[in-house]
Amino acid sequence: MRILPVLLMLPLLAGGCVVKTAANVVTLPVKAGAKAVDWTTTSQDEADRNRGREMRKREKECRKHPERCQQDAR
Repeated sequence: MRILPVLLMLPLLAGGCVVKTAANVVTLPVKAGAKAVDWTTTSQDEADRNRGREMRKREKECRKHPERCQQDAR
């Protein structure tokens, strides 16, 4: 007799999980597409950071081998 109320409540409790799972399945392609675009594009901040990193690397090489930098400047 005690099991009957629990069995009657089970579909109500599980219903929220089903709705949430359905919502996640529906939004998954949108989230995946947004992530793919994010991976393939470079923001201005990332471009600036990469350019600064490259400049510092080049300056370090010029300090070690100044003759190579003189050739590149010509």
